[in-house]
Amino acid sequence: MDIRLACPTDGSSLRHASGALECLSGHRWEIVDSIPRFVGGHYSETFGLQWRTWPEVQLDSHTGYPISSDRARFSLGDALWRRLSSPEELNVLEAGCGAGRFTEVLLNFPSVRVHSIDASTAVEANRKNFPQDERHRIHQADILRLPFAPRQFDLVFCLGVVQHTRSPEETIGRLYEQVRPGGALVFDHYVSQVRGLTNPGRALLRFFAKRMEAEKGVVFTNKLVALFFPLHRAARNSRLLQFVLSKLSPLQTAYHHPELNDDLQYRWALLNTHDALTDWYKHSRTKGQLERTLVKLGAERIEVHPGGNGVVGRCRRPVER
Repeated sequence: MDIRLACPTDGSSLRHASGALECLSGHRWEIVDSIPRFVGGHYSETFGLQWRTWPEVQLDSHTGYPISSDRARFSLGDALWRRLSSPEELNVLEAGCGAGRFTEVLLNFPSVRVHSIDASTAVEANRKNFPQDERHRIHQADILRLPFAPRQFDLVFCLGVVQHTRSPEETIGRLYEQVRPGGALVFDHYVSQVRGLTNPGRALLRFFAKRMEAEKGVVFTNKLVALFFPLHRAARNSRLLQFVLSKLSPLQTAYHHPELNDDLQYRWALLNTHDALTDWYKHSRTKGQLERTLVKLGAERIEVHPGGNGVVGRCRRPVER
């Protein structure tokens, strides 16, 4: 796939050595179930269990609707979407792949070669949904310590992730390092909200839920959804009641996708609620803050606008002259 791996500790080249990858400095990274593991015991492991528990819920092939495809297309914009659709072979880094809702979208482009990374054991759900082959490679790795030599990818694509990392600005910088000259970075981020529009009860529950053992967090989520979901279902045809519930109920539902049937709505509520209550980091940024971050990196063609989980950012690395 013509992408050079590099030790995430010192940046030196990696070589295969009896079921592992090693660098010249002696750093060793095990390969387990055909996936190189560059991280272990990560704070994001609640996400790992989440995606292994609900591995297919958000796949378009499972729901029968292009929900993930539509979100990806909006985030990429028309120009990048057309480029992915072209016969040109492109290397794409999918950062924070989860179980593969966007892996599926990217692999639908025949000329795209996808390199999926996630810091958690969600890589196992991703591998099950989309086995590795000549167009798809998976690595378990932290975005802040990526196992690739810099400036190799035509597109770095990262949705639903940056706000959950220790430092969004550092994360965006590390992702931008992977963009080749002339390539693009696309990400989204939670947007800063006006005080009073948040859900204080959900925030309080999250304080406790994110400190639970991963398995207990899933049990806790199941109990909450069983208790509150009937209220959301009863209010599904009223925008006003849905808005009120969004400020009072701990659940995160998907009734903004009314095409989903009751069973899918329930399972999306399980997944979304667990996601909202157990993430260790939950940052928000304004449009201006993200624009300034990209300007400092030296990016060009910067676009930041509403979309996705709040705002979508796109930029290009200038071509070297």
